[in-house]
Amino acid sequence: MVNKTQEVVLTAADEGKKNDAPHYADDNLSDASSDVFALLAAKEEGHDIKYRTLSWQKATLLLFGEYVCLAILALPWSFSVLGWGLGLVVQLGIGAITWYTSYTLWQWCMKYPDAHDICEIAAHLFPQFSKLAYEATAIMLLLNNIFLVGFHVFTGAKVLNTLSDHSVCTVGFQGIAALIGIVVSIPRTLKHVSMMSIVSAICMAIAILLALIFSGIEPNPRGGYGGDWPTLGPVKTYGGIPPALSYADGVLTSSKLTFVNGFNAALNITFLWVGQILYPSFIAEMREPRDFPKALAALTFLEMILFLVVSVVGYYYLGQYAEAPMIGSLLLEKHRKAAFAFVIVPTVIIGAIYSNVTAKFVYRRFLGNSRHAHSHTVLGWGTWIAITIVIWGIGFVLGNVIPSMGDFLSILSAAFDSFFGFIFWAVAFYHLYRGKYFTSPLNSVLTVLNVFIFALGLLMLGAGMYTSVDAIIADYSGAVKGPFSCVDNAL
Repeated sequence: MVNKTQEVVLTAADEGKKNDAPHYADDNLSDASSDVFALLAAKEEGHDIKYRTLSWQKATLLLFGEYVCLAILALPWSFSVLGWGLGLVVQLGIGAITWYTSYTLWQWCMKYPDAHDICEIAAHLFPQFSKLAYEATAIMLLLNNIFLVGFHVFTGAKVLNTLSDHSVCTVGFQGIAALIGIVVSIPRTLKHVSMMSIVSAICMAIAILLALIFSGIEPNPRGGYGGDWPTLGPVKTYGGIPPALSYADGVLTSSKLTFVNGFNAALNITFLWVGQILYPSFIAEMREPRDFPKALAALTFLEMILFLVVSVVGYYYLGQYAEAPMIGSLLLEKHRKAAFAFVIVPTVIIGAIYSNVTAKFVYRRFLGNSRHAHSHTVLGWGTWIAITIVIWGIGFVLGNVIPSMGDFLSILSAAFDSFFGFIFWAVAFYHLYRGKYFTSPLNSVLTVLNVFIFALGLLMLGAGMYTSVDAIIADYSGAVKGPFSCVDNAL
């Protein structure tokens, strides 16, 4: 039996297949799509738990809260590997491409309003293999988000170790971080999470500001990956690619940038920009999905300013001594603790955002669109809490296995951002503009751009996985702690 809402969704999808012109998703939206969103919103009126509640302003805050994270403080390290020129090219270039691919994603969601998440979009993108595409993307979605939950478990232990002078075994601190994450992840709607996201962004902004101020007022950095101050010489920045410096046995040596280090530094920057995996879920919970470009424009503007300020100021003052995060390069312990104290809040809340999106996906697989999804029932809440516990439990295991922050960011960018940030949206362009690739100068430019985006995604997937795995192997062959170790991982 097909209900009225499903009828309109199917009609809109069919109409979209007949008319592949990109203007379908611009301001002149089809009446069918408008009807679908109106019906979906009206259908929730009698529900205890309403999901379509986000304004574009709240969506902006929620998205920005996700991006204002500890990984931003790894940007000076990326610049210390790439230098000013290449670092800025990667930063600005990936930012522009991410805005464009995110806009393409929104166009697709408006054309196919029945696509509520990245998995349903994948099924549309590859219609000949829709079931396989759906399931494969589901696996990638779960892995990506749970890896990110694990990253925040890992970071939580690092923060607690730093603040407490390693008063508890590191595994114990990871368990504490996971338990706090479970509690914070209990709310089921993004509206509630968005309120926490504001607090998260404020705390992380304070941590970033303190890190930048302290790096500027301290007489010199504490040290970098190549050696402590002043073994690598005075702080220096480079317009071109910097030499890789290391100090051992009283001798300072330099070498050329390796492919592994350079690519991983670029992947760290890419990780910060790519967040499209969550966008369909946010669009599905907006009161007016057509307003998403406003949120996207505001978000990109705020990101660009924030990322550039941290990169430029951090690299200028720390140079070759920059670590990831840059707080680790601060000379005074009181400064490291003061900045890091504010990181625990965004660590837990951002982890909760990814947990929320992941739990909803798994929840629908178990209970579908039943009354438990929108009513306060014992089965509904029991299932939700159980899924949340499992997600953070797996994250706890991952947080104990991956050896470093940089390894986490690099492997996530290579394995998943290659698809969710680049490949998928080049394929979406192929469908949206079919038969119109070279009908105008603009379309011709966009066609060439999307071929480049597709190739970039493939490069990230192949070369990125190689460099990420190589870095993890190198870490474990060195002085990195083993899995489930009590060894202190404080800054």
